[in-house]
Order: sequence, then structure tokens, then C-alpha cells
Amino acid sequence: MQHALSEASLPRGFRFAATACGLKKTGALDLAIIASDVPASAAAVFTQNLVVAAPVTISKQHLHASKGRMRAAIVNAGNANCATGAAGHLAAQRTVAETARRLACTPNEIIVCSTGVIGVPMAVEKILRALPKLTSNRRPSARSFAELSLAICTTDTRPKTAAAAFKMSGKRIHMVGCAKGAGMIHPNLATTLAFVVTDANIAPALLQKTLRDVAGRTFNSISVDGDSSTNDTLAVFANGAAAAPAIRPNTAAHRAFSAALEEVCQSLALQIVADGEGAQRVIEIEVRGATTEAAAKKIAETIATSPLVKTAFAGGDPNWGRVFAAAGRSGVHFDPAKVEITMAGVPVLRKGQPLDFNERAASNRLLADHVAIVLHLHAGAASARYWTCDLTAEYVRINASYRT
Repeated sequence: MQHALSEASLPRGFRFAATACGLKKTGALDLAIIASDVPASAAAVFTQNLVVAAPVTISKQHLHASKGRMRAAIVNAGNANCATGAAGHLAAQRTVAETARRLACTPNEIIVCSTGVIGVPMAVEKILRALPKLTSNRRPSARSFAELSLAICTTDTRPKTAAAAFKMSGKRIHMVGCAKGAGMIHPNLATTLAFVVTDANIAPALLQKTLRDVAGRTFNSISVDGDSSTNDTLAVFANGAAAAPAIRPNTAAHRAFSAALEEVCQSLALQIVADGEGAQRVIEIEVRGATTEAAAKKIAETIATSPLVKTAFAGGDPNWGRVFAAAGRSGVHFDPAKVEITMAGVPVLRKGQPLDFNERAASNRLLADHVAIVLHLHAGAASARYWTCDLTAEYVRINASYRT
């Protein structure tokens, strides 16, 4: 896995650009484009929040109308364009129309995404004025991709990128991705804004199925604060520019593609957790010995979203009782008398009974950058993992003054 991307890691046939159009008060980069030189297979998953931003509605419509063949994604930060009524919908449509005109494609071939404050009118004229420069400055360069990954950030302290590659029929297939997110992270089919591009050749339907499967184990298995955004979009473009044969389902090539996509998505998802607002450490919660994977994931998610658990981790407190109690209220039936819990490699519970352990030594282990918690139910063979971060006073400070 690569985080600092090089020219060699970029897929063929994609160009990127970013600029500052004035949506961010700081004057930082806030408008970006990802464009394929040719129509690409596209797949996406979106927020399941009932309050949906105009860009999400339009992107869904375009993905359906184009039958999963897209040319570009146009993305702004600094304004979510959500709860902005007819004017917000028109702003997104005008953005798409002008982008399509400059790329010489149809509006249906464009995905539009926004992130930022909800309920603020979109200053679309700022975007429209910036589009000529943005589209003409598209480059197939690592620097342009890095600027794109920076432009989509809001409360992030750093951009998030990842890359993977695999060989198929003598051809090297490249895949890169970027994401933004630090708060309002608790996905249901998508999280925050994330984009992955690859020069693989794969049909839209198979790409969509693969993305849904991968998202379930990566972006759908993280939480920072239990809140899902109104703008969440995870999109993948595959343009076939590597000139490799088409990837077919249930083949070695498809397994290699799926593994690469999961590698990129998991890296991006964990970078989001590590950059959680006010976060000091990543907490990996693994539930083993469940009757089903769904049951294991439900328990892991309940533990991961417990404020009591997350604040204990903030202080390095090996309070296993909070973990045990969260599992018990998950709605999944299990026998508490069979449960084992290990925190940061320290056994703290066996057969539902507490174990003697050195609390100071355990506390020191819980202060690491990455902490593993394992809960074994001894009820079956299924397992699942979920990732979260600790909950600190800094999270409260950031979100208490987000708009003011």
C-alpha cells in the first residue's frame, strides 16, 4: 500500500486538477475535478440519510441515465449544498452543465459532489467562474492528484490517499483513491466523499457489485462519531486504459481486482478514523465466535459507537466492563458466561468472569496509536471487524464552533 503517490502509481487515462474558487473562507483549495480521457465504467454508493443534498440526488440520476458510463466528477468543499431548496438543485445542475460543456460530454456523464456546512446557499457563480481554469489545468500527474485530495478536505488535518496495483494478462493495473472525512462519520453504504480511479477494464454492473461488497468491509465498518452525512458519496471509475482484457466475475482477475479495491478502500477508511476530529488513536474491534457475520458486525458496531467505551480509550482506561455492557445491549443474543475479552493483547475476561491483570501496564498499551480489542463469543465460527477512534474533549471543541 502506498500513501505518498508517485507518477508510476497513477492509472492511465485520468487527469486531475484543483483550484480555490472562494467557497472556503480561508482561500484554500476548494474545487476539484477528476476526469477520464474516455467514458469509464462507474459505480457509486451514497448516503442513506433521509436528508439528502442536491448533488447526491443528481449524481444518482446521472449514474442511472448513463448506464454506469461516466467521464468525470466535479467536487467542491466549503458548502454542502444541502437543504438549499430549488436554488441548490439548480446550482448543482449549472455546475454539471458547464463542466460537461468544457469536457465535450453530456451532463449525464458527470458526478457532482459537495461537502461543507448544511443549509447555506451555494455561491454557484464562484464555481462557474473557476471552471474554465480548472478544466484547462487538468493533468495526469501525482501533484495534481495530491491537490485534488487536499481540495476536498474540510475539518481534516491532512489529505488521505492510497494506491494499489496488480498484474493481469501481462498488464499492470493501477488503482488510486482519495477521501475526505474527520467528523460526521458513521456510514450506511458510503461515508464522506471518496473517489477511486483505475485503468482496469470492468463492466459497470460487476463494478457496482464489487464496490458494494468491498464497502461493507471497509467504509461501512468505521465510525468516528455515529453521525452520517447528508452528502456521502463513494465513487469508482474504471476506464480500461491499461489495455488488459475485460475482468469477468468469479475469475482470478476479478479476485485480484477486488483485493486491490479493498486494499485502497480499507487504507482510506482507516486514515479517516485516524484523523477523526480530536482523535488520538485508532481502535480496532474484532468480534469472533459469532453465529453469523452480521451478528458479529452488529456487536462490534455497538461497541465502537459507545461514548463510554470511546471516552475510556481517550484516557487509556482498561474498563472492559464498558465493552462487555455495550455488547450486551447490541440486540444480538449470546451467552455472557462464554465470553472472553482481550484489550491491547491483555486478557481481561474469560468465561464471563474478570481476570487479574496489571492495570497500569494495560493502560500504557491502550495509549498506543492503534489498539486492538478482541471479544470472543464462543457461539459460532463467524467474525467481523469495526474501526473507531477515541472520543476527546477536542472533538467537542471542534464541533461546538464549527459554524461560528
